[in-house]
Amino acid sequence: MSGRSGTVVGRNRISVGPGRRRRAGLLGAVALTAALALAGCGADGGDSASGTSAADAPAGGAEQAQPGAAEGPLGGGGAPQAGQPAKEPTTELGVGQRAIVYTGSVTVRVDDVEAAAARAVGIVTGAGGFLGGDNRSSDASRSEATLQLRVPADRFAAVVDEVARLGEQLRREVKTDDVTEETLDLDARIATQQARVASGRRLLAQAKSLSDLVMLESELAKREADLASLEAKKRRLADLTALSTVTAVLLGPNAQVPEDDEPAIGFLAGLEGGWTAFVVSLRVLLTVLGALLPWAVALGLPAFGLVWLGRRLRGRRSRPTPPAPPRSTPAVPAQAPAPPG
Repeated sequence: MSGRSGTVVGRNRISVGPGRRRRAGLLGAVALTAALALAGCGADGGDSASGTSAADAPAGGAEQAQPGAAEGPLGGGGAPQAGQPAKEPTTELGVGQRAIVYTGSVTVRVDDVEAAAARAVGIVTGAGGFLGGDNRSSDASRSEATLQLRVPADRFAAVVDEVARLGEQLRREVKTDDVTEETLDLDARIATQQARVASGRRLLAQAKSLSDLVMLESELAKREADLASLEAKKRRLADLTALSTVTAVLLGPNAQVPEDDEPAIGFLAGLEGGWTAFVVSLRVLLTVLGALLPWAVALGLPAFGLVWLGRRLRGRRSRPTPPAPPRSTPAVPAQAPAPPG
């Protein structure tokens, strides 16, 4: 015997009513949803742990389906957008790990400029560097030489001291420029650009149509050019940090010391500057007048002659004619009155 919502035990079988069947179905749906959610979390965790992404997949990813959906024609490939290089975590660098550019100049008065220049070249060659530039001048009154010495950064101070001991040191100037941040920024930008170039090459290999091929080739060429420019800047910066520059000025006994480039300040300096500007302006004015004088003579004299001739002709035409003199009439003699008869 059984009721509508009850249970009956018979023939070793238990029948479940409609209400309990609905509750059992609801619990099963909840359990299935929880299982699917756990499976999705496990799949996401596996993808994150393996370090793969849909952009880097060789096939079946978003890059293959839509080449220009992520970043321009080529997509991002998981890389940052252009103009926003990835920032590396800042770390404290020691003094020996920093990128520093050393530049210096030393002015020395020597007895023999040629001999001192040869010794300076020997000093820089012995330090592992080379001669980057050589400018010498000599005449009866003076002789001097300006040498550009490229030396390793760790021998910079020693080379400056040795060059200064070639004679009487008149001037020394040393400058340092810390380019560590610029170097780290270039490294990050180069890494980002390399990733973008690699992504573009993968997409180019997967191009399906001629229009996509042309568009991808153009974008890839642009990215490769940007990467080459960044690498050239990095090489230039590495050269400046690896090899320091020392400018050695060797003056003979009668040569004058070069003046400082810093502008002088004061009343006399202002007066000297004003007089110099006045003289320069006067020279420019005289130069302009001298250039215009031949033209003034060549064109002014004929013009003056034409104007003078025109005025003469106009004066003759407008000169009034003198009036004709009046004709004289003969005078009639007056008759004498008749005498009275």
